[in-house]
Amino acid sequence: MKAIRCKKYGLPSSLVLEDIENLKPGAKEVLVEVKACGLNFPDTLIIQGLYQIKPELPFTPGSDVAGIVKEIGTEVKHLNVGDAVFGFVAHGALAEEVIVPSNACFPKPPQMDFPIAASFMMAYGTSFHALKDRGHLAEGETLLVLGASGGVGLAAVELGKLMGAKVIAAASTDEKLALCKEYGADMVINYSKQDLKATIKEMTQGKGVDVIYDPVGGNYTEAALRGIARNGRYLVVGFAAGDIPKIPLNLPLLKEASIVGVFWGAFAMKNSKANMQNTMSLMQWYSKGKLKPHIHAIYNLKETSAALEEMMNRKVKGKLVVRT
Repeated sequence: MKAIRCKKYGLPSSLVLEDIENLKPGAKEVLVEVKACGLNFPDTLIIQGLYQIKPELPFTPGSDVAGIVKEIGTEVKHLNVGDAVFGFVAHGALAEEVIVPSNACFPKPPQMDFPIAASFMMAYGTSFHALKDRGHLAEGETLLVLGASGGVGLAAVELGKLMGAKVIAAASTDEKLALCKEYGADMVINYSKQDLKATIKEMTQGKGVDVIYDPVGGNYTEAALRGIARNGRYLVVGFAAGDIPKIPLNLPLLKEASIVGVFWGAFAMKNSKANMQNTMSLMQWYSKGKLKPHIHAIYNLKETSAALEEMMNRKVKGKLVVRT
């Protein structure tokens, strides 16, 4: 079968498309014929050796997957050969076939096409776990989303509104913020033009925001943290800016605020029942038309390097998808 391979750590241009051996599922695994793979910012990091997970070289990147069940392990009971499914893996989805752990593989709703299904789990799973389980976002609270036009950011904007929060979306261009407004943002901040801390204070009448969702890191972290409310929760989701910030610890002390880590992949694998409950809630919202992943563009497998370069260049709003 054909697969995108990372043979040495580097930029997307170093990836190659080549034939590799066919895969065989274990007892609790599912072999999926990939129809679509959703790209995520960690994909750009893992191929450079900059992510917290470092697969042994060579490896196939890609986490969000949707496709058709080709073979099931002997202990898999909830799926059958021929089922349309979606799910996630640590890596391996940018290929014609992928092995998916059975507890991370779900039946695809008939009304959800493969590109949408491949855009769902990482973005919405991460954001719902962050807001519900880690941030304990409550109705009536104010949520600030940094990097709000990206895949996880836009999902956080949508979910924050569904959970009853007032949502402030922050991004780097007016065009990106226009999309955030379409997805429910009550207020927006262009942090390439506006002072982040001062604008947060102005928008909240000096109170600050209750929950901050940060997949960006870099220079925006401290400014955002200085705009947090008393007893606020700062959700550390990722570092798309590239730099892991150093935080003055007097800031959470003065506000009695919490800095909370979010690692949805580990949660999903170690707390599969809780993740299943979250997934069911998300699917109910989707079936009612309350969630709608925004797909920026669709590429084919041989164009994977170009797609990842577009993501690294901060040109993407929502999700990129690769069809196989």
